[in-house]
Amino acid sequence: MWCVAELDQAYVGNLEDVLGTYEKPLSTEEPVVCVDEKSVSLHQEVREPVPLQPGQVARRDSEYQRCGTANIFCGVEAKAGVHFTQVTPTRAARELAVFLKGVADFYPQAKTIHLVMDNLNTHRRKALVDRYGEEEGDALWQRFTVHYTPKHGSWLNQAEIEIGLLTRQCLGKRRIGNIVRLSEEVLAWNQEANRQRIPIQWKFDRAKARKKFRYDPIIMRSEH
Repeated sequence: MWCVAELDQAYVGNLEDVLGTYEKPLSTEEPVVCVDEKSVSLHQEVREPVPLQPGQVARRDSEYQRCGTANIFCGVEAKAGVHFTQVTPTRAARELAVFLKGVADFYPQAKTIHLVMDNLNTHRRKALVDRYGEEEGDALWQRFTVHYTPKHGSWLNQAEIEIGLLTRQCLGKRRIGNIVRLSEEVLAWNQEANRQRIPIQWKFDRAKARKKFRYDPIIMRSEH
């Protein structure tokens, strides 16, 4: 759903910046990568499910064992159909730093990597510096041109579509009881998605945003 708390200058500025970034042509020198994270509850079967058989539907017990939670970092270069996933125990800043380094390492020749993220407090330079030290962390952060979605504007992040694909195509309603198996399932999905180069077809651009929300960016800038 679209949640727009207040269409002020800050919201419009970030909205225009993100949508303008999406309008960039596909480029190996300036890839556009969207990043987000998903919390996953780990559930273990208490009793062995009955598998699907001829003339009999599959069945499983309603009872299950809670085994804590895990996190999945998701990234996607939507136009190229390049997918990034990493399962971690939490979404802590140090774990995000490792994920972002993996993204940066994937594009060794890029002049800059346009990185679209929401405003979570871990999505900052500090995460990389704390993990890799001032020199290496800063150099890694400088490889990115960061574009933050507006507050209450996470729907603008194409990584949310990526999370939806992962949830439907990989996780489904299955019960996964430990982080090792979750990592294996997610890795298998990621490899297949990259093999197929599954893109995301984003249709909402700045022209449509201006029509939908009835604003003129020039007028809004002049009023402030």
